[in-house]
Amino acid sequence: MKPDELEVLEGLVDRAGDLLARTPADQRCLLGVVGAPGGGKSTLVEALLPALAGRLGEAVAHVPMDGFHLADAQLDRLGRRERKGAPDTYDVDGYAAALFRCRHDLGHDVFVPGFERSLEQPIAAALVVPAPARLVLTEGNYLLHDADGWDQVRPLLDECWYVDLADEVRRQRLVARHVLFGKSPDQAAAWVETVDEPNALLVAHGRSRADLVIAP
Repeated sequence: MKPDELEVLEGLVDRAGDLLARTPADQRCLLGVVGAPGGGKSTLVEALLPALAGRLGEAVAHVPMDGFHLADAQLDRLGRRERKGAPDTYDVDGYAAALFRCRHDLGHDVFVPGFERSLEQPIAAALVVPAPARLVLTEGNYLLHDADGWDQVRPLLDECWYVDLADEVRRQRLVARHVLFGKSPDQAAAWVETVDEPNALLVAHGRSRADLVIAP
């Protein structure tokens, strides 16, 4: 990690620590990281998790929004598979319920689904928020979306940070990701143009409601 990137990361860890210090003792602190598809949300969270655990000496947990993707069988049933990744292709009610449990149920482990990129499918109970955890990071596209039931999510978060990567770089990363997981270059470019980019515009509408904007 470059010195300037390390400095930014340390500042974010400081901010998360301050947020945790202000959280009531009978609740967990929930920190959201949001951004457009391919914007670097997961990369940031992967850097934050060990840094936070090392600095705070607290159990830090991770609840990715992608674990609440509807499985392909349900998308096929609903006729939405060709729009996979749109707001109505997730179990938003299940996600909000899981976040509510994460905030308030300190006495028990909270099991949550993960997402397996190689399968492009959610995996039930793949992750856990351990009972001692006080800080939970959750990342995804629609944490600041205010329609389709997503307005349930923001009130459950103590803060929400928006990762704002340059569009050209973000699109290049998306195409490369789709190719890595099996699409041809032409298929990947078409998917980014017709599916990912309309979703990115929806995500961008929530930028002004973020507590912090991070430009990698």
